[in-house]
Amino acid sequence: MSELNQQYDVVVIGAGPAGSLAASLLTQKGFDVLVVEKQHFPRFSIGESLLPQSMVYLAEANLAQTVEKAADDLAFQYKDGAAFYSKGQYSQFNFEQKFSSGPFSTFQVKRADFDQLLATETKKQGAQFAFGYTVTDIKLNDKPIIDLNDEDDKIYQVSCRFVLDASGFARVLPRLLDLNTPSDFPVRSSIFCHIEDRISDKNYDRNKILIVTHPENDDVWYWLIPFTDGTASFGCVAEPSFFDQLSAEANPEQLLDLCIEQSDHLANLLNKSKKITKVNQITGYSANVKQLYGENYALLGNAGEFLDPIFSSGVTIAFKSASLAANLLEKQFNGEKTDWQSEFADPLQQGVSTFKTYVESWYQGQFQKIINFQQAPDNIREMICSVLAGYAWDLDNPFVNNPKRRLNVLEELCTS
Repeated sequence: MSELNQQYDVVVIGAGPAGSLAASLLTQKGFDVLVVEKQHFPRFSIGESLLPQSMVYLAEANLAQTVEKAADDLAFQYKDGAAFYSKGQYSQFNFEQKFSSGPFSTFQVKRADFDQLLATETKKQGAQFAFGYTVTDIKLNDKPIIDLNDEDDKIYQVSCRFVLDASGFARVLPRLLDLNTPSDFPVRSSIFCHIEDRISDKNYDRNKILIVTHPENDDVWYWLIPFTDGTASFGCVAEPSFFDQLSAEANPEQLLDLCIEQSDHLANLLNKSKKITKVNQITGYSANVKQLYGENYALLGNAGEFLDPIFSSGVTIAFKSASLAANLLEKQFNGEKTDWQSEFADPLQQGVSTFKTYVESWYQGQFQKIINFQQAPDNIREMICSVLAGYAWDLDNPFVNNPKRRLNVLEELCTS
């Protein structure tokens, strides 16, 4: 590991969206940053449908133009809204009609290419990346010391002033520091792959993510995220018992086919589709932690908390956490007084809690009724639209400021 220094200002664990954005921001602020990544890029990942709010953070890191310029070559699909289909009813939200200020469009991205693009550009900005290294131990003291293993199982050490964990579902620091706590969400499973969609329906809008609800089970849903090259990300989310009831013996590929057969709408839409990647299944991905920060460390994105994929909030939360942490570290390194609770954990959790309220409302069936309520006043649909666009930190929006009460009132209006 002679190409690496032994001392850095910040070590970032994980080179996904949160890790690259944090490294980009810190590097441009003049700090020496090392990003440690266990895998080699490009590598497959889900979470492909970005929200417009995420473009704010990409612009902050001078990465938005990089994404926009590469969009055509990498088959990133322009995205301007979200569409929902349930029991024969179609509803859509155009993000240009949102309540909150800020970008109204974004992209649906193949994460293998997107994550590599961000890492490559961040490296050009001056951050250092070490791919193929695993964090095996960490000692948090005045200067954290991190043990790394390379792919030949050789052990190295680096020290730094601060550690940011952006390791996603690997949750490196929560595991090493015993920070994990059970999620209060029911255990759910997702089964997914990329397909050549071959959709011929002229009414299908490739500029929007499509969420389809199971015709009989409201807590079972499907995503369809198209790309510009005629491929798409497709998956189904349900509690494990749903998949077990479909077939206890089916392999993941057969199980996904059975899921499609459950929905006439999807069966018709995807009747000519072809799987082009391995079908994967993940169970029990929702997670929580005892704390989001501690002495000389903080958790970013999914390493801290992952809710549910229903509203594609994962990358936006990851970016928000990276932005908050980078700005706070600049103050801290410059000798200014900082408070990680009030300047990082609390503001991050405010948006996460908003998303959580909507996730809970979705699975209770409440938000599904609201989405399909076409008679809602335009200003209310604009406020809901803002949340779907990722603006979960806009406290001027009543459906962010007091979401649970507002959703309860709106449900009463829908059913009256």
